[in-house]
Amino acid sequence: MSHIHKSFDRRDFLRATAGTTVAIAAASVTGAAATSAAAAPSSLSIPKDRIGIQLYSIRDKVSALGFAVVLPELARIGYKEIEFAGYTQSTSILGRQITLPEIRKLLDNHGLRAVGSHVGIGNLRTNLQAELDAAQILGMPHVGTANAPSNVNTVAGYRAAADEFNVWGAAATARGLKLYQHNYAGEFAFATDQPSVRLYDVFLKNTDPRHVYLELDIYWAYVGQYRWPGFDPAAYVRNQPYRYPLFHMKDGDANAANANGFDIVEFGAGDLPYERFVRDIGPRASHIGIWEQDTAPNTQPNPPGSLGAAERSFTALKGLLG
Repeated sequence: MSHIHKSFDRRDFLRATAGTTVAIAAASVTGAAATSAAAAPSSLSIPKDRIGIQLYSIRDKVSALGFAVVLPELARIGYKEIEFAGYTQSTSILGRQITLPEIRKLLDNHGLRAVGSHVGIGNLRTNLQAELDAAQILGMPHVGTANAPSNVNTVAGYRAAADEFNVWGAAATARGLKLYQHNYAGEFAFATDQPSVRLYDVFLKNTDPRHVYLELDIYWAYVGQYRWPGFDPAAYVRNQPYRYPLFHMKDGDANAANANGFDIVEFGAGDLPYERFVRDIGPRASHIGIWEQDTAPNTQPNPPGSLGAAERSFTALKGLLG
């Protein structure tokens, strides 16, 4: 696999980011991590030795540097699980697109595991078996989508979506995989035809728990609570813990000027109630915590940019789960 490293290598990357990637100087992050560690229970259902990252958070680095540089850097930071947001990188790095077996070899060489992948819901409709093939080549146990179940925000629309997911989920189960859906805030809105019924509840009730799983994006769940009050995000997990193998652990800082109620920030720099959440979900199942920050590519200075945010957030996450 030496040809993968032709344009960039780890030494080049470390020279470019020397003295900045490990800058854990932000007092708010360090302080939050220490407070979290002190307050967290001794036994958690989110293992601290399997912290993951959604590669969308560092999409600028994947595009500019490629998997051959980014994956070993994530391993150095301490991440263990990788959730993909596509399998491509800049073609100029190799002169061609990297292949799935090449990505798998990079993961294996650096002690990383592909834990899941976000694919478009259209691909699940038209290209499901190829997506399941890709998951098996990469050795990932889960494959999912971050698209809303339906663009029709009615009870009937979400029931029809649940029927589709049940078919896709059964196909994934037949291949030894788990299909999952990742929420945004809108799934927690009320149905337009039945204003007392929450769309997420329709989807949860009508999907088969043997075949359809959920990745709770905790930030967006709290945004949903802010916009459409009346539910506790932790209660969903506590009531059906085995349906939630994956979490997106994204932090938010309260901001009344933001229609969502919170700005997306580095983990540990916000004020979402993560200590209470990890306590309240209970210990009955194991959930993989995956860091995501949609805004990380805007982090300055750059370098390290999004990789600096990734390192600081990893430190704060490990403090919470320690």
